[in-house]
Amino acid sequence: MAESMCRTLRDGSLEGEQAPALTIKDITASPFGFHVFSHVLSQLSSFILASKSQSRGIVIVAFSRSPSFYVDLLKRRGIDVNSSHKWIQILDCYSDPLGWKYQLMGSGNCMDVSHETPSNLSRVCKDVKDLDKLYSMILELGKGLVGQGKDRFSVAIDSVNEMLRHASTPTVAGLLSNLRSHEQISSIFWLLHSDLHEVKVTSALEYLSSVVASVEPLHQTAGGKRGDLENLSLLEQNIGKGKLQVRFKRRNGRVRVVNEGFHIDQSNSNFTSVLSEDGLVNQINQSLLPKVQFDLELSEKERIDRAKVVLPFEHQGNGEPIHIYDGRRSLTESKTEATLSSSGNSQKTDSGEGEIIYFRDSDDEMPDSDEDPDDDLDI
Repeated sequence: MAESMCRTLRDGSLEGEQAPALTIKDITASPFGFHVFSHVLSQLSSFILASKSQSRGIVIVAFSRSPSFYVDLLKRRGIDVNSSHKWIQILDCYSDPLGWKYQLMGSGNCMDVSHETPSNLSRVCKDVKDLDKLYSMILELGKGLVGQGKDRFSVAIDSVNEMLRHASTPTVAGLLSNLRSHEQISSIFWLLHSDLHEVKVTSALEYLSSVVASVEPLHQTAGGKRGDLENLSLLEQNIGKGKLQVRFKRRNGRVRVVNEGFHIDQSNSNFTSVLSEDGLVNQINQSLLPKVQFDLELSEKERIDRAKVVLPFEHQGNGEPIHIYDGRRSLTESKTEATLSSSGNSQKTDSGEGEIIYFRDSDDEMPDSDEDPDDDLDI
């Protein structure tokens, strides 16, 4: 299911449509959103290097991590970064987001401590408040990778929260919408810590997204309704584990929701599916089952009882031969019946049942069918 998110970003957008957008959101009780963000970034980078993605490059807008962190991250994931300047660019909004260091360096009161990454791989943004300039820099870095033609690139923003610190929600939403609408952007995804903002802010960003991935704790705490020791036990069970709920918005307006568990490997912080861990999967599946008061499955006794039920008009098997009337009467039977009728020796008996007698015009007349459609009925 996490791979479905990556494939959606990999496939990109159709001609004339907005680029697919992924919102990855987490909460304080399950702060693993960045691990999911790193997983998606690594997968998309692998697709780009293997030429399996619509995009030919990726621009990382780094608010919460330094550019060198992402270079090391890709190296740890086994991605070749020797030629990274040809397919990746990092807009550094982390080192000097407001331009203070740049001003101090100009006055001689601060030394240049920029030892992050080579200059051909990153570019520093000195004013994150100016979103128009930020938009222009993203496009400039992306076009530097793919050119001015029809090739496209992807955009990854590691923290929308930092953008919302310096700009209003409509301004940030406008920037994201403009990026989705640009003809050279294949896909875009961002990380949001949802419990740091009001619900209307989170809803506005989710509205812009075609895919929303929510990171949730595996076990919900009681919030004061239980004892502290029990809450502590639940928190310990949530360490390195959680649930990932992904909501896909389809083009026809329908929504598909998929749930999956995940486990974070503390040694290298890899995002891995836990489908092989039966205990965790069973807990997730049990929570997703609808709570109904009946069982759709039949027991063995119920199957036997159902087989004993006699259906109306069904042959009861009383041992007598079953004669199927198909409208054919022999010539001998017709003559005998006519003789009895003329001599007055015929006796009429009132059985209380109606009877339909049909005589064919000739023996050459073929019946409608050789098989009686009511063969299985006692009529």
